[in-house]
Amino acid sequence: MGIKRVLPKRAYLLHLTHYDPVWFKAKPRERPFDLDLALEIVEALAEERFTLLVVDCADALAYRSHPEFARRYTVPMKQLEAITAAARTRGLDVAPKLNFSRSEINTHNHWQRAAGEHWYSHFDDAYWWKTAFECADEVIAACGATGYFHVGMDEDTERSYTQYCEVVKGLRSGLKQRKLRMLMWNDTGIKYASGMLHHEKSLAAERSGPKDIIHVLWQYGTVPVDDIARIRTAGYELWGAPGWKKPEQAIGFRDSVAHAGGKGLLMTTWMPCQPKHRPALLDGIRAMGPIYRGENQQ
Repeated sequence: MGIKRVLPKRAYLLHLTHYDPVWFKAKPRERPFDLDLALEIVEALAEERFTLLVVDCADALAYRSHPEFARRYTVPMKQLEAITAAARTRGLDVAPKLNFSRSEINTHNHWQRAAGEHWYSHFDDAYWWKTAFECADEVIAACGATGYFHVGMDEDTERSYTQYCEVVKGLRSGLKQRKLRMLMWNDTGIKYASGMLHHEKSLAAERSGPKDIIHVLWQYGTVPVDDIARIRTAGYELWGAPGWKKPEQAIGFRDSVAHAGGKGLLMTTWMPCQPKHRPALLDGIRAMGPIYRGENQQ
């Protein structure tokens, strides 16, 4: 029987919207996220003793500073405030997420693109940085964020290694000024040939990045034991992001993170917050809750 593993940070990623190749194809049909279901998710997280709600905002919310980013499914910022209020009432901290990766393939940054702009428009220029932090400041205020901000940065295909590392440092600097810890995806769990660009960019960021960045290592199929050990040996705080369908993999991931001295897990589901996904979203939280609390062992 394995040793009980309890990690202090037990987080969940709620998608108000999202951008990836599959989700992007459905954008013309996307509807506003369901606030009632989001509030149900908050209740389920509290019941399962999660500690942190990370909210994937993108263009689901209307930015006062940049109305040009609004889409047909965009809702007022007050809906994020309502989620935040419910979460804090139930003892959950709240952190916003905006993805600043660049990729015409993976589309994670397309929320930050006005009509008529292209992949090369405002390529990390002064206007881009101004826009990034104006939007960040709005969701930070709506969340009353006091701890963390997730910047994404996964699966970047457009920046050079040097450009990628400089953006990581710039985001961290801006968030440090705002007294927030930066969470970012770590792609070194990727092992397939066509994804090694992302793997190697994350390695470059590990080698050059400030040590107060929190690396969130994701892998949804196996347990990346060697990557877990390397990130911790490099001196970074580590959170794991295991899959949501394989309890054995999640348990192994949790135990490896705990053994290495990591601090947390971040549960992901990559499903829209829509009524048709209600059973899967709520059942997933209830299934993973005991694992995240350290109660299930191999």
